[in-house]
Amino acid sequence: MRKFNFALLAAMSFFSASSFAQCNNGRYASDVFTAVTTTSGITYGANASYTGANTVLTLDFYEPTGDTETARPLIIFAHGGSFIGGSSTDGDVVSLCNHFAKKGYACASINYRLGFFPFDSVNAVKAVARAVQDMKASIRFFYKDSKEGTNLYKIDTNNIYVGGSSAGAITALHTAYLDKTCELNAYLTPSAVATLGGIEGNSGNPCYSTKVNGVINLCGALAIYGWLEAGDLPVCSMHGTNDATVKYNRGIVNPGIELIYLDGSRMVHEQAEAVGVQSNFYTWLGAPHVPYAGTDADALAYMDTTVNFIRDYLVERLGCTETPLQAANAPAETANLYGYTGCTANVPSVFCTQAGIDEVNNELTHAVYPNPADNYMTIVFADANETHTIQLLDLSGRVMKSIQTSNSEYTIEKGNLNAGNYILKVSNNLGQVSIQHVMFY
Repeated sequence: MRKFNFALLAAMSFFSASSFAQCNNGRYASDVFTAVTTTSGITYGANASYTGANTVLTLDFYEPTGDTETARPLIIFAHGGSFIGGSSTDGDVVSLCNHFAKKGYACASINYRLGFFPFDSVNAVKAVARAVQDMKASIRFFYKDSKEGTNLYKIDTNNIYVGGSSAGAITALHTAYLDKTCELNAYLTPSAVATLGGIEGNSGNPCYSTKVNGVINLCGALAIYGWLEAGDLPVCSMHGTNDATVKYNRGIVNPGIELIYLDGSRMVHEQAEAVGVQSNFYTWLGAPHVPYAGTDADALAYMDTTVNFIRDYLVERLGCTETPLQAANAPAETANLYGYTGCTANVPSVFCTQAGIDEVNNELTHAVYPNPADNYMTIVFADANETHTIQLLDLSGRVMKSIQTSNSEYTIEKGNLNAGNYILKVSNNLGQVSIQHVMFY
């Protein structure tokens, strides 16, 4: 993830502590609300599934009923299901959202693209990448709502947290710590990564930030422990030692078929300590995969432990001084960090950065259709009297086509371009720029 500026971090810590003084009145630390309002089926983006079909991405939003706070910390949860099943309405994530909404948080349970075939390690990695792209689009969705002034969801964008259960935790960990395109090249070719849309993806709300303030990992894993580096975000992890699906230590993920080696929460914790990143880690001794899911007495007891441990992590991140409810315990087993050499090819910023979002004018184009396109894509300009420069860039920032036109519309031919995702940049002679993602089959 992005490295901290420590002077800025100190200032932000002071801001958080002063902004969330209401923690002293119990908010964020205890159930100060009795009811939760849920808004279901909110569209936050769309993208192509593994079959190429367009998938509309939705989330369910949870907030305290009657809340008057206008800047609330947000937790974005992703469900489990081995990247082939599950939904935003799975019982464990619904329970987590309700628990934390009663404490004063806003929560979102997201749906993300599911499915992959054949069932092998390469396609499993692609499924994780798609889920990460979708989670990032959901983060940008809330930044966009806050930045554009509508503030419908009343989110404090300084305090957005990502988390999940099982596959959702894998998604959250990679959202936080997979921050270089070259890291995926251990599994996928550069062209395959580009075709996917890179690690940021094209799932919606381009150019807004994906910065978060923490990660909640429940029974998850990282592909390679070394993707967590010095200066990265603190992590909160919980995992059972008898997890046969996503291993507690390093092992093969097996949701019914052996897929790929991943570094479980024990390895993530060991790496965090090795590089000086805060890691709140709780081990469920003898517990299976996702022991808090269900309604029997054992599952409910595990859920109480889960909520309390996450609560302690969050109030600490918010700058509150609260007595911990669930102390961390000693890790089980020995985590042996194997040799790993990192890479340095960072995500190209191209022209689409949060700092420049106010300079992006998406009203230069009246329409771009069809998108996705087979062989031809037409751009209709909002101002037919301007001269426009059209650039089609791949996801590494290379200009693949560049055209200048004074016509009211222009049709781009796919020609010898590879199928995949591209960035369409349109500028006029006033220096205004319009940016959007496009795709050719």
